[in-house]
Amino acid sequence: MTASSFRALHHDRAAGDPLVLPGPWDAGSARVFADAGFPALATPSAGVAASLGYQDGATPPAEMFAAVARIVRAVSVPVSADVEGGYGLAPSELVERLLEAGVVGCNLEDSEGQATLKDPQRHADWLAEVRAAAGDALVINARVDTFLFGSGDPADAIARAKRYVAAGADCVYPIRVPTEVLPTLREGITGPLNMAAGPSPESVAELARHGATRITFGPGMQRYAMGAVGDLAATLRA
Repeated sequence: MTASSFRALHHDRAAGDPLVLPGPWDAGSARVFADAGFPALATPSAGVAASLGYQDGATPPAEMFAAVARIVRAVSVPVSADVEGGYGLAPSELVERLLEAGVVGCNLEDSEGQATLKDPQRHADWLAEVRAAAGDALVINARVDTFLFGSGDPADAIARAKRYVAAGADCVYPIRVPTEVLPTLREGITGPLNMAAGPSPESVAELARHGATRITFGPGMQRYAMGAVGDLAATLRA
């Protein structure tokens, strides 16, 4: 599937029928999700970091791109990659590294240092450079971190989202938005809207009812799996 085909999966969806993208953290988990019949996958940076022995945000770029490339090689479905804030790479180099890894999309966040929001216009200008470098070869999911590091004002999230869409983002992702605020964002944001669900059908269904177009899981699936392994280990040890 090309980026254009992947992009098309985000549009003309029936109400309550979002695009659900499981989050593989390694080649083995990617195969499990692909074999289950999902049309595409979206790697979580925190989940991949944990699988490599790093804290979220501390994975060396070379290791992140290598891990993503292994996931891509393991499956026949398209993969989008969470590459955090772009690792300080110039837009052209970032796009080159993503395409070398074989992905058709990427997450790019508007905060830095796991603490501070970027200036929205500066970030929008940077996104526009990424879009220019990528052409239509990548689906850009622009993360909006105002509910994570900012005031949590829906108006701020909507204003940032509009800038990012105007800059060429295909989808926006207001992370950690309270569910009750989601309809307000849905009304104010044009185009696909990504939301993070917990690893349960109930969580997916709730976000779908509130207008999510695309659903990802962040590191939730990796943590769920490690929790199950931990329970098994404790039982065996006992």
